[in-house]
Amino acid sequence: MALDPYSRFVEIGRVAYIAHGADKGKLIAIVDVIDQNRALVDGPCSGVGRKDMNFKALHLTPYTIKINHSARTGTVKKAWEAAEVNKKWEQSTWAKKLATAKRRTELTDFERFKLMKAKQARNRLINIEFGKLRKQARKAPAKPKKLKKKAPAKAAAKGKK
Repeated sequence: MALDPYSRFVEIGRVAYIAHGADKGKLIAIVDVIDQNRALVDGPCSGVGRKDMNFKALHLTPYTIKINHSARTGTVKKAWEAAEVNKKWEQSTWAKKLATAKRRTELTDFERFKLMKAKQARNRLINIEFGKLRKQARKAPAKPKKLKKKAPAKAAAKGKK
């Protein structure tokens, strides 16, 4: 059986991340598929109202919630909380990377300067340790192992008789 390269499909109940637009950075659930380009979405726990949205503006996440098509906002909210989507999202690598990127954009000049100095200090320590290891390796070069010569199979068999 061949493995399917796709694991995230546009489906009812799929949680998606809004990549651009007015609600950029928020999570929503796909409530219904309108056509091949748009879906009806709802984000009751992230402050996004029920509206249609283009698939190009969405990034599908690996999370889904169990809802029927065109489910009401209250039903979506209950399913969202039951599936603990916000908790799972906050623990994901994707969300952590976004939070780190946001934090870096909010750094002041002095914080950027301190970060630069911390990186320089770290790299200096790494280079010192690497230099010590390289110096040890030069002093005691690895000796190649000597290979024992094996006697040919015929000669060994004749010698035993």
